[in-house]
Amino acid sequence: MTRTIEVEIDEAGAIHPLDPALKLPPGRAVLAWPESEEIYPALMSEKALADWLRPEEDVAWAHLQ
Repeated sequence: MTRTIEVEIDEAGAIHPLDPALKLPPGRAVLAWPESEEIYPALMSEKALADWLRPEEDVAWAHLQ
């Protein structure tokens, strides 16, 4: 069974669920996605550059291909 829970990861790398009543069982796999925008500038750029995926942009840059 896969569950999604919101956690914080402290400076030592320990994982703490935001719900204090939730206990994580030992030995489980964890996938964490940091909220800090500084960590994933490429992912942030993807949305900003989505505007470039238009036919007009292909025409404008065709001379460089």
